[in-house]
Amino acid sequence: MEYNKPQIITFDKIGSSQLGYITIAETQKNVPFEIQRVYWTYYTPHDVTRGGHAHKELQQIIFAVSGTIVFNTEDKNGHKETFTLDHPTKGLYIPKLVWRDIQFSHNAVLLCLASELYEEEDYFRDFEEFKKAAEER
Repeated sequence: MEYNKPQIITFDKIGSSQLGYITIAETQKNVPFEIQRVYWTYYTPHDVTRGGHAHKELQQIIFAVSGTIVFNTEDKNGHKETFTLDHPTKGLYIPKLVWRDIQFSHNAVLLCLASELYEEEDYFRDFEEFKKAAEER
């Protein structure tokens, strides 16, 4: 699998409907980077759009462990895609230099595996600044 564009990765599940399920993410097995940080967001109102940024270096795999989360992405070449996360085995891989806007369903929980520790300097928070920098790369 090529890891140079946003894409859905389906993670295996183990278990049964009688006992429940487990899904496993492992560095360099089904996660194409070393996991440096894990975070989750929850109780995001469904009428709030989150995201509104891109990263200079950070890569992510994002899951909707509960509810539905919709990502609108635009890469450095202007290619736009919409991804819907609606099952805990579906992870959205987002490489560096991809702008994203995020919509949450009621009570959705987002879980993120990140390739880097948090650094504010890694963020593009202005879309025009992102587009200008992307053209230069």
